[in-house]
Amino acid sequence: MAQETYERIRSNPKFQQFVSKRNKYSIVMSILMIIAYYGYILLIAFDKPFLATKLSPGMVTSIGIPMGVGVIVFTIVLTWIYVRRANTEFDTESEAIIKEAQQ
Repeated sequence: MAQETYERIRSNPKFQQFVSKRNKYSIVMSILMIIAYYGYILLIAFDKPFLATKLSPGMVTSIGIPMGVGVIVFTIVLTWIYVRRANTEFDTESEAIIKEAQQ
């Protein structure tokens, strides 16, 4: 019985569309994450003077510190966006596809 359901799910065009949409979304989110992390690392590697620029005269903190914190915050926000969509839209669609296959 489970094998039949599995085959019905795999052959369902809605499932194929769902997998494609989910994969594209995951790739876009991954690319955004890679740009943020590697962009910051490349900035550290190739433009240290910019990152060492003080926020204002007399301050100890340089531009690099808030940018690093920004990368962390960006990561948290991106993760929250992905999880929110996965727990609402993606879960709803997958449940509907499974229910359709079990009928």
